[in-house]
Amino acid sequence: MADGTPVSANPAAVVFAVGGLYVAQSVIGGVTWTGLPAVLRDQGLSLDNVGLLSLIALPWALKFLWAPMVERYRLPPVGRNRSGVIVAVGGIISIAGLIVVGLLGPSPLVPVLACLTVVALAAATVDIACDGYAVESLPRSQHGWANAAQVGGAYLGSAIGGGLFLLLVAGLGWTDAMWAMAALLAVLGLPFLLRSQAAGASEERPHVPSLAAALRRPAIRRGLLAAALYVVAQKTALMMLGPFLVDAGLDLATLGLLNGAGSMVVGLGAALLGGALVRMLGARAVLVIALVLQALALATFASRGLLFIDLPLPVLLAVAVASSSGIMALGFVALYAQFMHWSDPRQGGVDFTLFQSMDALVSMAGGVAAGFVAEHLGYGVFFAGAGLIALATIPAIAFVTRPTTPEIPATLEPVGESQ
Repeated sequence: MADGTPVSANPAAVVFAVGGLYVAQSVIGGVTWTGLPAVLRDQGLSLDNVGLLSLIALPWALKFLWAPMVERYRLPPVGRNRSGVIVAVGGIISIAGLIVVGLLGPSPLVPVLACLTVVALAAATVDIACDGYAVESLPRSQHGWANAAQVGGAYLGSAIGGGLFLLLVAGLGWTDAMWAMAALLAVLGLPFLLRSQAAGASEERPHVPSLAAALRRPAIRRGLLAAALYVVAQKTALMMLGPFLVDAGLDLATLGLLNGAGSMVVGLGAALLGGALVRMLGARAVLVIALVLQALALATFASRGLLFIDLPLPVLLAVAVASSSGIMALGFVALYAQFMHWSDPRQGGVDFTLFQSMDALVSMAGGVAAGFVAEHLGYGVFFAGAGLIALATIPAIAFVTRPTTPEIPATLEPVGESQ
């Protein structure tokens, strides 16, 4: 790593190890942002209060602040990689947090929000180490494998957290369902912990990871803008899909099946399709295609409220799965491919974290705004506005992701300052 060259590793073993962590993190996200909103709405909580769940994303939005510290601990100037230590501690905190939430019940809301925020803090820290490990352990020619694990793992985890979790809540009750998710986190983290114990030798690392080194690079600044624009266009409406379907007459068990099986099959399939399209058309074209498709899906939802078109529930369900799983996976494969390309292998945890923090910050603000607009103006106005935002973002995304002269991270000057 002294010269910026990734550590030689078995790609399949690395992908399997980090893939388990990506699934685990998305299980937490699925429970928090898909499963819990539906449960709370089913209990009669107002939409603006449901929107407050977006605040749990705050650690994901701010994790760039401690990412350099995590990376410097994970990659000391001399010594072994400490990724396993970070993953073990973060995993224990996450598991304990879900156990406590299981005991608390879904309400009152404030203690649940506080506990899930601690879980999010631990999971966000683990993600820093996981992303950095993936970037450094695979050569650039095989970063696509890590990207596939990240996007595919996200949809599999979301299907479990937003689908299987709701089925368990409906069949077993809140406590047993939450404890089942905690047990699953333990199982998913084992492959990474076993690999981290078996691999890794002492190394010397002259480069000191820092925010300053990242923010000096034009590619990082361009990537942050791309992340903000794309998340506003693609994610703003997603948190309201569950409550929208519940209010349309869908029960929790059916919604669980929809989020689970539908998201897993459609999301994973779209992720593979997205990878193929990125290779054929380029990331820029795939991002634009996904925005157009999302605008069409949101227009379908808006028509029910604005034009009073009583679409059959199966049609709404099909469009909802396509929007939240298929279109999202298609676009984010392309976006994360850009993130990987823009990241410096010597501090991948810092660079990739900056992009994800922007994603989380915009998602959090958009979720709160979504709940307020949907509650006070109605679903029709809300989904119509979200669709117009998706269309308006297309020219900006095309401009930000335009081809430029490639940057070669290995040629950067060593940075020694702390940040």
